[in-house]
Amino acid sequence: MSDRPKVAIIIGSLRANSVNRRLAQAIARQAAPKLDMHIVEIDQVPLYNQDLEADLPAPVRDLKAALAAADGVLVMTPEYNRGMPGVLKNVIDWASRPPGQSIWRGKPVAIAGSSPGALGTGAAQVDARNVLTAIDAAVMGMPQIYFVHREEHFTSEGDFADPKFRDYVDAWTDKFTAWIGKVGG
Repeated sequence: MSDRPKVAIIIGSLRANSVNRRLAQAIARQAAPKLDMHIVEIDQVPLYNQDLEADLPAPVRDLKAALAAADGVLVMTPEYNRGMPGVLKNVIDWASRPPGQSIWRGKPVAIAGSSPGALGTGAAQVDARNVLTAIDAAVMGMPQIYFVHREEHFTSEGDFADPKFRDYVDAWTDKFTAWIGKVGG
């Protein structure tokens, strides 16, 4: 592991300007002194099909390689109908397959999410945590990021406007960095 752990970010929304992409980008910019974070695009990953495991599609190979090369993974989840989106579950499934070739086993993972709703993404994060724990990912507990999206929460540059939230993200960054060192190091 380098001085700054490499963190792959998976965003469970395919929208170009989704609130979860904006949150991920703001976290990545703020965490840059401690974490080398990059978004792994998932829009070309096909629906999981066990028939394709013998000759993985190129987007799946690329996904697995990017996640395997990362020291940790940040899973950004929107909340759809009180759960994580199918596209996110699909990516988690592909990266866990075929049997014996999961990239998740022991991988340090944090979960965060944003929603304009008052409850944030609490139910979706529980859903994602259950799935990731079942496939032996090392999911960080606290602190958790449940971000209620409002335009005024961001500056015109896309950074966090509220100094209290910036402080919270700094504390989260410290914890995730330590988690990666403890679990993955």
